[in-house]
Amino acid sequence: MKLLINRKIKELFCLVLLLTAAFTLISVIFISLKFENAALYVLICSLCMSLLILAIVYRYFKEQNIIMENAVMQIKEYISGNQNARIECDEEGELYRLFHEVNSLVSILNAHAENEENAKKFLKDTLSDISHQLKTPLAALNIYNGLLQEEAKDLPTIKGFAVLSEQELDRIEILVQNLLKITKLDAGTIMIVKARENVSEIMGNIEKHFSFRAKQEEKELFLSGDNDITLFCDRNWLMEAISNIVKNAFDHTKKGNAIHMEWKQLTSVIQVVIKDNGSGIHPEDLHHIFKRFYRSRFSKDTQGIGLGLPLAKAIVEAHNGTIEVDSELEIGTAFTINFLIPTKL
Repeated sequence: MKLLINRKIKELFCLVLLLTAAFTLISVIFISLKFENAALYVLICSLCMSLLILAIVYRYFKEQNIIMENAVMQIKEYISGNQNARIECDEEGELYRLFHEVNSLVSILNAHAENEENAKKFLKDTLSDISHQLKTPLAALNIYNGLLQEEAKDLPTIKGFAVLSEQELDRIEILVQNLLKITKLDAGTIMIVKARENVSEIMGNIEKHFSFRAKQEEKELFLSGDNDITLFCDRNWLMEAISNIVKNAFDHTKKGNAIHMEWKQLTSVIQVVIKDNGSGIHPEDLHHIFKRFYRSRFSKDTQGIGLGLPLAKAIVEAHNGTIEVDSELEIGTAFTINFLIPTKL
């Protein structure tokens, strides 16, 4: 029987059998020798045997409970982040076989985690190398394109192509930068350094960054919020996230449309809302807009790269925040970002 492989179970059965045999032998002796009050002695012996068996069984299950408690503690240690946590399984038996399988599962999970970490590092290093390799030719192409525009002042056709070429070079440069940022966030190689920052100042800097584009495209950019609200965040990364959302609003609005940047403090969250009255997002696309390189079959936009919103989401989540989107076609889109306010206990 597999049940009797375990030494402690085997000892338990042997002790119970030994006590039963001893009780039987003593009972036979009392009855065969016809002792006075033999029945009473047999009863006393049976009670003593029962108490001994109960004591032995109690001791066994107490030891089993200690073993299970130690196993649970090791599992909790592993869940808490200790990858070296293991359950002792140096005995034989079905329970220790289970412990061995749990330890094997832990080893497999560690191997998968290590492989995933190596894959992320490889991807980050590869994209980083590609990005750095692209910077030099991109810089050279921008210089050549600038010179070409200067030489083509009196040649409108060539100048028009040079302007288009500059736009495409800018797209490539943005793509390279966003790829590098998002892969670094994925690999966990970027440290989010948080400090107490004024939300109004952050939004004001973003408004200044887009003010020229707003004027050039004849769109309005409005700010609304309390000047005293502060947020514990990484200023540069948060500006990156919100700027990507504002850029998305500019890309999907027309001449005369407006973009609103609002912020307020609620009971438990600080909320930032970026909304516009542009073309809106098709309902089919709402669940996919945070996917990398996602391109809608309904969108006529040819400028988007498909990394701005995923990058914004990754940065917001790195700040323990959430981002939601609500949109209606031809009415507008609203992105709502919520940052939980830490409670003081």
